[in-house]
Amino acid sequence: MYLKKVAGPRAVTLPDGSVITRADLPAPDTQRWVASRKLLVVRAVAHGLLSQAEAQDMYRISAEEFHEWLEAVSRHGEAGLKVTVAKPVDNLR
Repeated sequence: MYLKKVAGPRAVTLPDGSVITRADLPAPDTQRWVASRKLLVVRAVAHGLLSQAEAQDMYRISAEEFHEWLEAVSRHGEAGLKVTVAKPVDNLR
């Protein structure tokens, strides 16, 4: 089996005992960012699987966007990463 050389670890163990590997991360060309995918990226950075700069480059996200994800997770857990679309109001009276 061939393993591509990567900088840093291939897998990290989280405090709950679960393991995240680079293979578990979302694809770099991800278009639809659901809460679970954002959470995986935040956890990967927080536990040293990826650097923040590597994650930002890989997923084409800004430092501000990553910081928003991190803040949402720290304040509200995975639920803080869920985004809902507001419906337009037709009549304001």
